Amino acid sequence: MKFESPVPVQWVAEYTGARLVGNDTQEATGINEIHKVTNGDISFVDFEKYYNASINSAATIIIINKEVPCPKGKTLLVIDDPFAAYVKLVKRFRPFQPAYQMISDTALIGEGTHLQPGVFIGNNVRIGANCLIHPNVTIYDHTIIGDNVIIHAGCVLGADAFYFKRRRDQVMQYDKMESCGRVVIEDNVEIGAGSTIDKGVSGDTIIGAGTKLDNHIHIGHGAVIGKNCLFAAQVGIGGKAIIEDEVILWGQVGVSKDLTIGKGAVVMAQSGVPASLDGGKAYFGSPVGEAKPKMREMAWVKRIPELWEKVYGNKNL
Repeated sequence: MKFESPVPVQWVAEYTGARLVGNDTQEATGINEIHKVTNGDISFVDFEKYYNASINSAATIIIINKEVPCPKGKTLLVIDDPFAAYVKLVKRFRPFQPAYQMISDTALIGEGTHLQPGVFIGNNVRIGANCLIHPNVTIYDHTIIGDNVIIHAGCVLGADAFYFKRRRDQVMQYDKMESCGRVVIEDNVEIGAGSTIDKGVSGDTIIGAGTKLDNHIHIGHGAVIGKNCLFAAQVGIGGKAIIEDEVILWGQVGVSKDLTIGKGAVVMAQSGVPASLDGGKAYFGSPVGEAKPKMREMAWVKRIPELWEKVYGNKNL
């Protein structure tokens, strides 16, 4: 998320109650997670194993729970609970805005776009030209939709990220990471009925131009889906996954978070993808493998009783 205007780092320190280390004159231009940061952004880190990655990232200002050597030109904001400080900033710069009507006065809707009855459009939404939005679609604040997009009934675009911090003080609880990102739907996308696309925690969840999604598909926070992809029903994509152009995922494929599926890959129905896949290949199974070897493997597994009987006779497995 980018701020409407730069914010002095000294103000950020005072607002969050952090101790400032390093450059005290610069200004913050946005707030972002570590995998999305650009110059001028605020990020946070509260696990020591991620200190180096955070401090040496593109982030200019890092909220951290321990004082460490500060690289030249950067600023550390030292505080016991960086997560809480980060959430406080999100609530300050992207507060919840209640809705009092079905289509916000701040929404911009392009020429030739038709909204069927029951469509809800939140604040600061932008929808391009010649789109068709079917009944009971919900489009949360700050969502961006391109031209010639079709969204079928009952879809939800821009719900909060499924992102919580587990606390272990006295009773197990989960603190919500407030979302300030967006959903961005590029031109010529079609989204099937009942599908859900979560906004990024701080960046954008993106559906590339020409991609077609079937019914009942879920796209997790911060995922980036390439151009001209095809996803069949009940596909689920984990947060921050990257699906490159022209990927096909058949029905009920599950894709874990923080991985990449390369351009032109095909994943067959009911497969589970726990790690990154190369492009240009067909995959099958759970955990997934290249399709032909995986199918041969399954064929041999089915022959285990037959082979057992040949070797051991009628003894039980």
